[in-house]
Amino acid sequence: MLSERRLEVLRAIVQDYVGTEEPVGSKALTERHKLGVSPATVRNDMAVLEEEGFIAQPHTSAGRIPTDKGYRLFVDRLAGVKPLSAAERRAIQNFLDGAVDLDDVVGRTVRLLAQLTRQVAVVQYPSLSRSTVRHVELLSLAPARLMLVLITDTGRVEQRMIDCPAPFGENPLADLRARLNSRVVGRRFADVPQLVQDLAESFDLEDRPAVAVVLSTLLETLVEETEERLMIGGTANLTRFGHDFPLTIRPVLEALEEHVVLLKLLGEAKESGGMGMTVRIGHENAHEGLNATSVVSVGYGSGDEAVAKLGVVGPTRMDYPGTMGAVRAVARYVGQILAES
Repeated sequence: MLSERRLEVLRAIVQDYVGTEEPVGSKALTERHKLGVSPATVRNDMAVLEEEGFIAQPHTSAGRIPTDKGYRLFVDRLAGVKPLSAAERRAIQNFLDGAVDLDDVVGRTVRLLAQLTRQVAVVQYPSLSRSTVRHVELLSLAPARLMLVLITDTGRVEQRMIDCPAPFGENPLADLRARLNSRVVGRRFADVPQLVQDLAESFDLEDRPAVAVVLSTLLETLVEETEERLMIGGTANLTRFGHDFPLTIRPVLEALEEHVVLLKLLGEAKESGGMGMTVRIGHENAHEGLNATSVVSVGYGSGDEAVAKLGVVGPTRMDYPGTMGAVRAVARYVGQILAES
């Protein structure tokens, strides 16, 4: 276990290195921070921190920089989440309040996160596997042509055209609409197949083929829509951190292009408890291309249950308290918008 003083020295090293981008020496530390001890003591503390793998010497005669292990201890023990200012919170609310639909909410959230943190922002669309049905609308476009509109609790709207095997009258259509909604509204997508499996049998024989086509279209829509989607923005921010990546930023860019990799990063975080914040640092990211980055992610949703994740990807030399504060605040506002939509 490190003493409180050595933890303070580590905190000072992380803060200075993140702020200045320069390796940190003992003289600068004693000048900049009220550590209450001599430079010689600080040098000794730094030697212990280095021996235990929390800091490292990037090249000879330079100061020290935090390692992944050092950043991990900083995040777990030393970093509070920095709250946003009232002005920042107002700006978030005003920007997100202007959104007209779910795509717009996700698009605005990506732009906002990238601007606030000056890192790469990743936002997962609300997962329909965790969504519920708000309403199913059936509209007659021609005697044998219908439109099915599925509206989810997270504001997603899906439309499908249906060609019926025979003309389908207004009365049976109204009947089907009412019975369908009475069974599926407020229910999870996963439960819907079970809930509608015997619905066609309750209709007259001549209407059953059309009802069967409507139900199979609805079920197909549910299956298609459980595929995970995400939006990414602010990739250009990485160019500001060129020297933070050992060789080149190309492996990072390639990893970011693979949405499967990003979904996995966000998804792994999801298992660790819904709305909780997850910080993965450097080599904790399984994908090799992201070994020089940190990922800060959190769940968002209406109520206590996360319907998806959002987060940022940046270099390990990251302002963790500020980034965690911004990610958490944006997730809260997006959750509020989904709850109100």
